[in-house]
Amino acid sequence: MSIKNILVVKLSAIGDVIHALPVSYALKETFPDAKVTWVVEPPAYDLLTNNPYIDHIIVFEKKKFKSINGFFENFPAFSAELKKIKYDVVLDLQGLGKSAVIAWMSGAPLKLGCSNMRELSNWVSKPVCGSNQNGHIVERYLDVVRALGCKVEKVVFPVEITEKEADIATKLMRQAGMNSNNPYVVLAVGANWANKRWPTKFYAALVDALYAKEIIPVVIGGGVIDSRLVAEINEKAEIPAVDLVGKTTLKQLAYMIKNAKAVVGGDTGPMHLAAGLGKPVVMLMGPTDTNRNGPYGQAQNAIEITRTCKHCWKRKCRFNIDCLEEITVGQVMDQLQTMME
Repeated sequence: MSIKNILVVKLSAIGDVIHALPVSYALKETFPDAKVTWVVEPPAYDLLTNNPYIDHIIVFEKKKFKSINGFFENFPAFSAELKKIKYDVVLDLQGLGKSAVIAWMSGAPLKLGCSNMRELSNWVSKPVCGSNQNGHIVERYLDVVRALGCKVEKVVFPVEITEKEADIATKLMRQAGMNSNNPYVVLAVGANWANKRWPTKFYAALVDALYAKEIIPVVIGGGVIDSRLVAEINEKAEIPAVDLVGKTTLKQLAYMIKNAKAVVGGDTGPMHLAAGLGKPVVMLMGPTDTNRNGPYGQAQNAIEITRTCKHCWKRKCRFNIDCLEEITVGQVMDQLQTMME
């Protein structure tokens, strides 16, 4: 089969799109002349820009399709954009109803998806149950391109940071009162699931412990909840951490992470970005498990709770327990010191 045009459907969330980035490199490694198009939702769009292994990006604005009027207003333009290219294969890495519709609309004769497809998406695309179907999600995505004939000799997370983005990130840190040349640790305090967040009192104690080691703690995030969390942390800490919540783009954040000594946080997008960039991370895990969602290539740096209910994959604890409260500041500092030494 001659493959000239490939469509990748991986819409969200930020961490999931990061996990799928090696797919772009693997496709171009095997099919250097093929054109790779990627459909993504706006929050994760910035991750794909300037990627040398992606030729075209199509943005799917889900919120515009939620009402009947919105659907009929926006569907023609999206459909026309999608059908500008005659695809040979579509890879549905989202595995949900919305991505299945896009895969079907593409008209590609070959449609492949991951092993854990839901919402009847497996009726449209063929699930690939490779050797890693019970392993890390990055490898599950790569199993899909392996089924297409890709060897995947190297796992690469292409995140291209421009000079302009690096310059802005440096200025933002300076504006916040820090010298980026001094050692610092990034704290990713937020997460979409409340039970993926480490208690703010522990982050406050970690902030104080880092300052005692002459390491600057930098708190990052992007949502309203993150602003509330950092306010709580800085209220409880003796010296407030540098607050850059909501002040950066994803690429500017990537630059800050790339130059940090280490990154600490739960199972959330910035943590997976850090792991993809090869930075040492301490990932705190409870409802999700390291085997599937831990820091890729750094499973040894994940700290999991010991409760028998761990890995429940529930957004809310049915026992009303603060899931990550079992993980102590001492454990995190010990892991950080081991890595940084």
